[in-house]
Amino acid sequence: MKLVRYGPAGSEKPGLIDSSGDLRDLSGKIDDLDAQSLAPDSLARLGALDASALALVPGSPRLGVPLSGIGKIVGVGLNYADHAAESGRPIPDEPILFAKQTTALNGPHDRVMIPRNSTKTDWEVELAVVIGSRATYVTEDAALSHVAGYCIANDVSERDFQIRRGGDWQKGKSCDSFGPLGPWLVTADEVGDPQNLRLWLNLNGETMQDGSTAQMIFGVAHLISYISEFMTLMPSDVIITGTPPGVGAGRKPPCFLAPGDVMTLGVEGLGEQCQDVIAYSKSNSAH
Repeated sequence: MKLVRYGPAGSEKPGLIDSSGDLRDLSGKIDDLDAQSLAPDSLARLGALDASALALVPGSPRLGVPLSGIGKIVGVGLNYADHAAESGRPIPDEPILFAKQTTALNGPHDRVMIPRNSTKTDWEVELAVVIGSRATYVTEDAALSHVAGYCIANDVSERDFQIRRGGDWQKGKSCDSFGPLGPWLVTADEVGDPQNLRLWLNLNGETMQDGSTAQMIFGVAHLISYISEFMTLMPSDVIITGTPPGVGAGRKPPCFLAPGDVMTLGVEGLGEQCQDVIAYSKSNSAH
């Protein structure tokens, strides 16, 4: 299934994309796409619905973050060897984890805002993993059974804030609008092997990133097992799994986002995102 939330920001309704690509309304079946509806038994009930009997949603409404009530976003840094190399960093012996705050979340086609005093706002296409059942000290063999589904994340990052402002990376990862997620959540049964997906990002029509999740240093199952050693993963938590090479900071010369830029990105089987880049203003910051 492809599950979505649609409508104005803060008033989204649950929906699904049917086999013809049409948006269907799920609000008569569930209140929202949240932790409860991502549980295995709830997903099974949704999967058994006759999509053709659900009301068609007219027009092309805004798509929001495809799940609500996200408790935490766990980022994984330098999880592709070529990205580590372009960043001038060694291949990590263990996953590098950081927090991306939920106030950064943004719809898949909402505008991305360059924060005040930023000079190095960058892009990162990533596979996002959505947890569907509680995971504490899970084995790698059992890890994928805790996944509700997958979606695209753009882990927008301000490199000066991230690297030169001290402390944890989250300063450069958590600015408002830095977490586009979606356009939909694709359930794990439909995705299959998460380590065989192409992911790409274009800036103003030029390809910047083009890689495969097969190139991850630490695969999805390992990440879930590893992270669950340090914190309990709860339903609707999100893991963003790292980015392939081609970020702006790694280019020669470096290239960063500017107002008027357009990012288009995708992951195989998970749809596409597109974001206009805008400058910071107080009115734009209230999203």
